[in-house]
Amino acid sequence: MADDSSDEVLESRLDDHIVLVTLNRPEKRNAVNAAVASALEAIVKRTEADPDVWVVVLTSSSDRVFCAGADLAQVSAGATGGMNTADGGFAGFVDAVRLKPWIAAVEGIAVAGGCEICVACDMIVASENARFGLPEVKRSLVAGAGGVNRLHRMLPRNVAFEMIATGDPIEAARAHHFGMVNRLTAPGRALHAAHELALAIAANAPVAVQQAIAAARATLSATEAEAKVIVGAAMAKVRGAEDYAEGPRAFLEKRPPRWTGR
Repeated sequence: MADDSSDEVLESRLDDHIVLVTLNRPEKRNAVNAAVASALEAIVKRTEADPDVWVVVLTSSSDRVFCAGADLAQVSAGATGGMNTADGGFAGFVDAVRLKPWIAAVEGIAVAGGCEICVACDMIVASENARFGLPEVKRSLVAGAGGVNRLHRMLPRNVAFEMIATGDPIEAARAHHFGMVNRLTAPGRALHAAHELALAIAANAPVAVQQAIAAARATLSATEAEAKVIVGAAMAKVRGAEDYAEGPRAFLEKRPPRWTGR
């Protein structure tokens, strides 16, 4: 795979239309510092701007930890500003405006900001050795980078509230049972399964996928009337894409579609 990397976050291609992003501070358990946040924000912007990128997979260079959250050395020093970017929020990612779908491929622990990065992704693939948690209350903090307001949308209310109030993690198998994790794998197989999921997504019309995912995100808290407007706007954008006529044409010609992503 071709590699376009910084030291803290690696960027490479898994396939023609799938980018692999790897958190790479294993000695610090991939704790988010200013360099990580800056690199992730830049990657989001770069992949969003590239019409040949259709799916992004986010993983870790360590099989023991996905991300342990904020770099506590920076927190204790009061230097937390660099971990948040103007456009992406915490880690340059959790509040980023995206059209491209992101899949988290998780081995090991994903806690605090690491869990919040996962829930900010569109899908999660995890191995049986993965754990997800929001331990902020154990340190007199609040999981304010999306944890407390997103987790209960992915898990049953009481399960999410227990995690938030106790700070205790849940195993990947339980997260999978409740639907937070899309696919559960044997240890060491999360990236492989995430790649398979990315390929299934990349086989579809890219603009349609992006607009459908964006509409799904936007309708999470919308009324039925608002949702109809949002979905209608997404469909209008799809109709304006080059690929709009390709799907029916390929079906009639009994061949695989040739998407352009435009």
